[in-house]
Amino acid sequence: MFGFDTLDLSRAQFAMTAIFHILWPILTISLSLFLFVVEALWLRTSDPVYYRHARFWSKLLVLNFAVGVVSGIPLEFQFGTNWAPFSHHSGQFIGNILGFEGAMAFMLEAGFIGVMMFGWGRVPKGVHLFATGMVALGSSISSFWIMVANSWMQTPAGVRVVDGKIIVTDYVAAIFNPDMAWAVGHMWVAAVETGLFVIAGISAWYMFKRREPAFFARSFKLALMLLLVIAPLQVWLGDSSGVDVFKTQPAKGAAIEGHWHTNPDGEGAAWSLLAWPNQAEQKNDWSIEVPGMLSVIATHSATGKITGLADIAREDQPPMLPLLYYAFRAMAGIGMWFVLLSFWTFVAWRKVGGRVEEFVRNRKLLLAWVLTIPLPYIAVECGWIVREVGRQPWVVYGLLRTRDAVSDVAAHAVAGSMLMFFVFYIVLFVTFFVFAKKWLQQGPDVTLPLPDAAHAAGY
Repeated sequence: MFGFDTLDLSRAQFAMTAIFHILWPILTISLSLFLFVVEALWLRTSDPVYYRHARFWSKLLVLNFAVGVVSGIPLEFQFGTNWAPFSHHSGQFIGNILGFEGAMAFMLEAGFIGVMMFGWGRVPKGVHLFATGMVALGSSISSFWIMVANSWMQTPAGVRVVDGKIIVTDYVAAIFNPDMAWAVGHMWVAAVETGLFVIAGISAWYMFKRREPAFFARSFKLALMLLLVIAPLQVWLGDSSGVDVFKTQPAKGAAIEGHWHTNPDGEGAAWSLLAWPNQAEQKNDWSIEVPGMLSVIATHSATGKITGLADIAREDQPPMLPLLYYAFRAMAGIGMWFVLLSFWTFVAWRKVGGRVEEFVRNRKLLLAWVLTIPLPYIAVECGWIVREVGRQPWVVYGLLRTRDAVSDVAAHAVAGSMLMFFVFYIVLFVTFFVFAKKWLQQGPDVTLPLPDAAHAAGY
């Protein structure tokens, strides 16, 4: 249909639904953890500001959670409608893992989010904190199982192929596959980092507008203190994950760096700072290179051997090399900016001695935080592009090719469902935007009575 076959359209549809869906759970993970922290601080200090922060930010969490749940349904249904052979061949592991995610994680979130939102003054404070903690725990467990499933698709272990079907022989080895630790850690920290930048960015917007600056300085400072640890940690996790990619998926590693020829023994591989990969010619059309640096980056050795993409069979090379190459650089560059912005702000905060009335005069700094809000989302999307496009042409690396995993469905049927999902997601996004804008304009209620007082007053 229009030059695209069922495989192309099924891949495009899954990419579209995944790109939209991932926007929401990453904020749910981080925001629920933040709510647990501020609620715990309220119980410890009895400072009503922390309670009002919990009430204010929880509204954003509910909006985000609702869109995440609804947008995720079409994503999982595609395993049956568009990728039935994949489900048939690898369902013994993937099906179980996704079942664990639903039973352990989603049900935990769904079971306690109502108590978290509507239990103020109706349940004891400790019980309410427990409910908030269960929502946070459930979202993190969900991330764990999803990344276990995806990491196994990247580096399958604990299985053997019998009559064309992937059979699990060792569940422990399959779950704790070579990519699992880096995948879970990198994704979970990315989610936490995203939420912290959203919280800090929105707080900076209110301070920029001089709306309740003292109130939002509290959430801004808390997010900043956490980012001073999280942002450098994420850079380290990204670097370590990248080193592992060159060991376990050499074609992906060579693709994201535009590296075409294996370096000789005793010589370091050159690193292209910028280039334009040309897969048809099996070379870069142009390249700005730093001699020997790729070996240092990818192996932490001056003469580490890096397999070139031209030394890998073309049928095993990832597609869309320019997309891979620049998605990786965008993700890495954004990560570096996060570290710079966090420490720059820490210095500015210390310079004024933490005095809010002086800090808010840093208009350009506050604006930088506001403008940074979309960047963690862009970085996450770029990371998933690198992760998934870089794994091609395999759906289960080395065991099942993507072309063999697609359902035998008419191309026009896939195009129709893709259009339907696109319209559905537009409606979801606009709905979220309308309610989020109303929440943002309304702002916090800084006179909101505490639960005991509110209950006594009949709130």
